[in-house]
Amino acid sequence: MDSTALMDLYGRKLLEELQRNARLSLAELSRRIGLSPTATAERLRQMEETGIIRGYTIDIDHEYLGLEVRAFIRMSCGGQNYRRLLDFVQTLEEVRECHHLTGSDDFLLKVTTTNMADLEALIEALLPYGTPVTSIVLSSPVEHRRFAVTGKLVTVTRKAARRR
Repeated sequence: MDSTALMDLYGRKLLEELQRNARLSLAELSRRIGLSPTATAERLRQMEETGIIRGYTIDIDHEYLGLEVRAFIRMSCGGQNYRRLLDFVQTLEEVRECHHLTGSDDFLLKVTTTNMADLEALIEALLPYGTPVTSIVLSSPVEHRRFAVTGKLVTVTRKAARRR
């Protein structure tokens, strides 16, 4: 099935409910979106196969794992180090996310470590691949925001409408 056809009213409701609670039973999920359990199960299967739904995860508080330091490291690297850096960050447990960027930096790494000494060791390990610039996270007022399944950013749309 075409992925755009899956993003109808039922598909959007399904994604909204799963973002709120991915552990809902199939019966409860189908009741909430207004489809039969069989149709809901089939819709879920199709959304998984097309890649709309990429997985179901849990959100673990990093501090309970002893990962007290969170930081972002921007990396600039020369062309010869680009592929080497990509291969290296794949091996680092501390790297939670790695994003390829436009602009003056090549990559943005989101990292967690147990303490400042471990963060320092991580930064030193990155030095042979380029120039790291580190920002330590003090707090995260917005974290893991759900996606607007309409495909539009509602607050931006409302602000634009008010200006008219």
